[in-house]
Amino acid sequence: MDARPEALRQRLLALGFDDVRFAAATPPAAAGLRDWLAAGRHADMAWMERTAEKRLDPGLVLAGTRSVIMLGVNYWPGQRRANGPAWARYALHEDYHDTIQPALAAAGRALEEICGIGAGDYRYYVDTGPVLERDWAARAGLGFIGKNAMLISRRHGNWLLLAAILTRAELPPDPPIRKKFENRNSKFENPIGLLCGKCTRCLDACPTNAFPRPGVVDARRCISYQTIENKGVIPRELRAGIGAHLYGCDVCLEVCPWNRFAREGRRLLLAARHDLVELTLAELLELTPERFAAVFQRTPIKRLKLPGLLRNACVVAGNSGDAALLPHLVRLAAHERALVRVHAVWAVHRLGGGERLAAARAAETDAAVREEYAAGAA
Repeated sequence: MDARPEALRQRLLALGFDDVRFAAATPPAAAGLRDWLAAGRHADMAWMERTAEKRLDPGLVLAGTRSVIMLGVNYWPGQRRANGPAWARYALHEDYHDTIQPALAAAGRALEEICGIGAGDYRYYVDTGPVLERDWAARAGLGFIGKNAMLISRRHGNWLLLAAILTRAELPPDPPIRKKFENRNSKFENPIGLLCGKCTRCLDACPTNAFPRPGVVDARRCISYQTIENKGVIPRELRAGIGAHLYGCDVCLEVCPWNRFAREGRRLLLAARHDLVELTLAELLELTPERFAAVFQRTPIKRLKLPGLLRNACVVAGNSGDAALLPHLVRLAAHERALVRVHAVWAVHRLGGGERLAAARAAETDAAVREEYAAGAA
């Protein structure tokens, strides 16, 4: 028996990865991704279209790919406080792309040493390359795709960050998760909600109804997309559903019953930022470029940039019911960026302070902001 695969697995676990599984690099089913793109459910994430064929054929990313190594990093920190602005849990760390990258480089060196390959015989990605990480993770038995379209691990619940290594080395594939009594030699079909049973908690809990059907997310209605990937105006009809979510959303992950098995991760490849949850909404609404750069350096939030975070903070403030925030919002209604003004005006009206904007209304020149004034006055 070849001992190299298990030696490699143990080496990668020692680097800080919490789960390591292997899959054969057979192309995944294409219909799901193509249907999702054809329906426009990727919103304006054009890179998903540009890289679709590579995502469906790892050989287009690395010619001769034989295996995919799927790596999971558990980022479950335990329960968080319920009050204050809500941040996606992964964002309460330094940017995981940066902190996991050195371990991936070390994993590549281990792959070279143990499997006798060269540096050109593998490529690694941590949520940045043209790789269908969740599909490969399910094929490798790291978890199964839940009705929330996320990978659900029987050991870690919904709280795994995924990284992938494509390699020309041939590694014996690990078995995927199957239902009890299912023939282990039957073809793997990657069914949605394999171990979800009749549970629909994730679908029912979504504040913006982003699931047209189990396992399919319409990014156009998803809070994570709207507060992170969307660089423009958040549709008015979705703002109330955003609630207190300042950056990302964990609702469809939090409600999953499989989380009862989740334990705090080793977090050897993560650097927690406990200070972020202490920021009040008033502080966020008063952020300056200098303060934003100082607080959010090395975090994923920095990519949102200050206007994007102020936009989100205005929406959260409008949903807070806290009239004490009105002075901050009135000030932002005159912000130099129309993106911020649009949402500040909406929030002021939502908190019942529209009369405070009368002077600014006459001077407004941006059509989108004028529309918010008109909507608030209606």
